[in-house]
Amino acid sequence: MAKKDYYEILGIDRNASQSEIKAAYRKLALKYHPDKNPGDPTTEERFKEAAEAYEVLGDEEKRARYDRYGHAGVKGEGRGFGGEGMTMEDIFSQFGDIFGGGFGGFGGFSTGGRSRRANKGANLRVKVRLTLDDISKGVEKKIKVNKYVSCKACKSTGARDGSAYSNCSTCHGSGQVTKVANTFLGQMQTTSTCPSCGGEGKTITSKCTECYGEGIVKSTEVIPINIPAGVAEGMQMSVSGKGNAARRGGMNGDLIVVIEEEKHPELIRDGNDLIYNLYVSFPEAALGSHVEVPTLEGKVKIKIDPGTQPGKILRLRGKGLPELNSYGRGDLLANINVWIPRKLSREEKEMLEKLKDSTNFKPDKEQIDKSFFERMKNVFH
Repeated sequence: MAKKDYYEILGIDRNASQSEIKAAYRKLALKYHPDKNPGDPTTEERFKEAAEAYEVLGDEEKRARYDRYGHAGVKGEGRGFGGEGMTMEDIFSQFGDIFGGGFGGFGGFSTGGRSRRANKGANLRVKVRLTLDDISKGVEKKIKVNKYVSCKACKSTGARDGSAYSNCSTCHGSGQVTKVANTFLGQMQTTSTCPSCGGEGKTITSKCTECYGEGIVKSTEVIPINIPAGVAEGMQMSVSGKGNAARRGGMNGDLIVVIEEEKHPELIRDGNDLIYNLYVSFPEAALGSHVEVPTLEGKVKIKIDPGTQPGKILRLRGKGLPELNSYGRGDLLANINVWIPRKLSREEKEMLEKLKDSTNFKPDKEQIDKSFFERMKNVFH
């Protein structure tokens, strides 16, 4: 089943500002909050749907890719995509901050009965160099990445025996501190993340000797990445959860893959079209010939008609690059160049001297203009 448009899910215009997107998501999340609609699977699904839309549109980079490529442009992003799906825990940990003082209001739904700060590892960015052959077919690349991973010794808790914790003395285990201030409007209460424990509600009494209480260690991982056909220079892909691990638990960051394109020795890329500068000799252009042209699938033979002029474009349909996440394909354009030799033998000079005064070898303005318009027609059609 096709995914719904994210703008339609949030009920906003495609030119909506970030503040309008945030407000629209907050309104829907409050409306379909599970504590307000207990036991209703329909509203729970709408709640997750709104969170998935906000995860993309609330991020400028993801939104730009979504606007350009649709759902295919953000495939594999975050918890709302791919096989895992977005869970309630993901939603409350990621987006609780936009509700101020916890994602609650109807009982404060959270895994531990209290709201805690979402803990997410840092994203990593790598560059992947691809040939035109890779881009034409799509390819799997295995990338070796130096990153932070969860500490196995303490199971990412940071404590020596996995349970050497005590409640934070500042927030008494809640992960938050509440302040009451007297104003001319009366008493105002504000809630913020506990500065002592960083919102975790507990402190380590005996640190792990492997990670020194951080819950993460440096390591190397080989990550397979499936790159679809049709990508281009500068395009970015995001592999969810393959970035740095978070300190003492939480969600892993993402791996951002930036595409770099290697130059082909003979072909030049122009969007999804490929350009080949084909050089033919003067006799081949005048008399006609059959010549070979390189393509990404191998060499093909094409016909050069008698009297072919320099600058003529021969179009080989479907021999270019595929469109990203589409069935379309570009063309290969062979640009004819007539090679004029720099040095001639005495016999060659004598033959050309005999032809120099021939009417057929003098420029014909009418034919030149006609040839020019034919070339332009081939380029734009």
